[in-house]
Amino acid sequence: MNLLDTRLRSEIAARIRQKTASEGAGYLLAKRLIDIVVSLAALVLLSPLLVAVALAIKLEDPKGPVLFRQVRIGKDGKPFVMLKFRSMLRDAESRLEALLPYNEVEGNMFKMKNDPRVTRVGRFIRKWSIDEFPQLWNVIKGDMTLVGPRPPLPREVKNYSPYDMNRLTVTPGCTGLWQISGRNALSFRDMVELDLAYITNRNLRLDLKIIWKTCVMLLVAKNGM
Repeated sequence: MNLLDTRLRSEIAARIRQKTASEGAGYLLAKRLIDIVVSLAALVLLSPLLVAVALAIKLEDPKGPVLFRQVRIGKDGKPFVMLKFRSMLRDAESRLEALLPYNEVEGNMFKMKNDPRVTRVGRFIRKWSIDEFPQLWNVIKGDMTLVGPRPPLPREVKNYSPYDMNRLTVTPGCTGLWQISGRNALSFRDMVELDLAYITNRNLRLDLKIIWKTCVMLLVAKNGM
């Protein structure tokens, strides 16, 4: 990394600290109200679909759980349990190490388009991002917000640089600039830069724009993996 990059990153980190310290209570309150109202409405409206998905997962693997619970790192490095519909085999975590050489995303993430651990139902719900819908409960609880950086795994955070750690200065979200800008087609470094750009510039207008674009992308299953 050259001197120019170092200075630029230092300036971005300083702007993030200033932004998070000066954000008004009005924005944070409005953001929280939107989180609760939208999440509750979505869970009610989508309840028939959620029940159908749960039944499909159970029919494919009667002995496995419907929900996948995974520890993620939230705001200020605080761990929490994130919920998803289970889209992989029950022993998926134990198989991960053997698949690491086939990682298709650069940096501190693992993505594999034809991951052999994914079930048949899992491939469908992943394509349409239905596996993410249980995170609406995380939003209601306050562990997550609708718009924000995606919560990383503990093993990913262990490899974070001080610059990357700026992602953890705000509450993690279900969607963000990364998801609407290419998602799995982007590298880890691209994701970090987009997340920090969001944190530096976030406001209600930007949040609503990201939510709208996310809904449009869900309808066409763009960049699902």
